[in-house]
Amino acid sequence: MPLTIYHVAGTRSMRVIWLCLELDIPLNIEVIDFSQEYRNTDFWRALSPTGKVPVLRDGEFTMFESGAMVQYLLDAYGDGRLQPPAGTREAAIFQQWSWFAEATLARPLGDIAQHSVIRPEADRIPGVVEDAKVRALTALSAVEKGLENGSYLVGDAFSAADINMGYSLMLAERFDLFNQDLARTRLYFERLKERPFYQQAVR
Repeated sequence: MPLTIYHVAGTRSMRVIWLCLELDIPLNIEVIDFSQEYRNTDFWRALSPTGKVPVLRDGEFTMFESGAMVQYLLDAYGDGRLQPPAGTREAAIFQQWSWFAEATLARPLGDIAQHSVIRPEADRIPGVVEDAKVRALTALSAVEKGLENGSYLVGDAFSAADINMGYSLMLAERFDLFNQDLARTRLYFERLKERPFYQQAVR
């Protein structure tokens, strides 16, 4: 029985779709209504307590949080692909960047989105956007440094850490944050966007 991802285009569900495509894991994509009304329904809140997307279903097992989904799929279905062996320094770096993509980089990007796109105009605070851009650029400078010794985040091997980072960089590009000091990061993201399965996942 194939996995099911509850999906909205442009959201973190693209991480799960991209990973499943890379690993050739059968996946049923169920596009949901992204309205606040639907996401406040009892049905959706039973699947996603905060009302957010995505949700992954594997038989009777259901989970939320895209980064955790990526790790679950790697461990359950990856057969050692797209992640370094557990207990190695490479695995530690893999986890570092996977967590960084969401916990450090995506946070200010979310603030930018909230106060420039998502919230009603009367509720937007320009100062939050400016502060978030500074924090996002600091995070992006860490990515820039992390790419000094390889084409990807874990050396020269593409991994699921790059999938996690790819979504966050998609947002950073959307908010025009790739300045002249981020040449390696820009080229890195171009490499990610050239992957056919990235292109399928973002549709």
